[in-house]
Parts: sequence; C-alpha cells; structure tokens
Amino acid sequence: MFNKILFPVDLSESSSKVCPYVKEIADKFSSEIHIIYVVHVAHYYSNLDISAAYIGNFETEIQKGAEIKFQEFLSTFFKDRPVVTKIIVGRPGGEIINYTKSEGIDLVIMGHSSTGIERAIFGSVAGHMVKYSPVPVMVISPNLIKSG
Repeated sequence: MFNKILFPVDLSESSSKVCPYVKEIADKFSSEIHIIYVVHVAHYYSNLDISAAYIGNFETEIQKGAEIKFQEFLSTFFKDRPVVTKIIVGRPGGEIINYTKSEGIDLVIMGHSSTGIERAIFGSVAGHMVKYSPVPVMVISPNLIKSG
C-alpha cells in the first residue's frame, strides 16, 4: 500500500523524535524511505534592500551547512538502512509537494513544530501538506513522543 514514504525533515529535535515511526511504518509495508530537507532562506530577506547576489551567496552557505547537518542526521538515525535523500532549495511546502508527485510517493510522514495554538494548527509546512498533499499525510506531534 505504501511503497514509498517521504519523511521531510527540518533537522530539529522534532524530526529526530519522528524517526522511529517512519522506520516502523516502512518496515510494516516494506517501503522505500525518502528523506528530504528543504533550504529556504530568501523569503526572510525579500523585504530588505539586499542584492539578489548577496542573498544567493548567503543561501549557498546555508545549503553547505545544511548538507553537513543532514549527513549527521542520516548517520545518526538511518545508518542501519538504505534511504533516498535529497536537499532541495525552495519553499518547503511547495517543494515537498513537487517531490511527492515527481517521485511517486505514497505517504508523507512528518512532525510539526509547535508554538502558539500549535502554530496555528500544525505549523505552516505541516498544515500546507495536510491541505494540499496529493497523498495521505501522517503528522506526528513531537510533544507526544518521549525522549530516550
């Protein structure tokens, strides 16, 4: 039923708490796991008078740092299994939807950040996915998951 599972991560503690769920569901369905991280920086500075070249360079540096953190995350939580991985630059919600469609994903499993009324119902990226995803989305609250 779920041949390909997508696990979009933000490299936070919340993402690490969702890992056991991704693994368990993948094991139950013998699913291929795809893990992506979306680098999104430019929108934070779009209202400032900063050159596009500078923002591009800054985004490149952020991407380099993200690659290091992403590899650390993978070697910590997924060293025991093969996974398909990718770092993408763009707006997280849209890029996750695009990846889901282009790779034939059957299920998206993700956590959500929470602050202020559960960050206006699930957080912006998780909320976007629940609303627009072409496949089922399982949102796991990291607040319900015990560490350790």
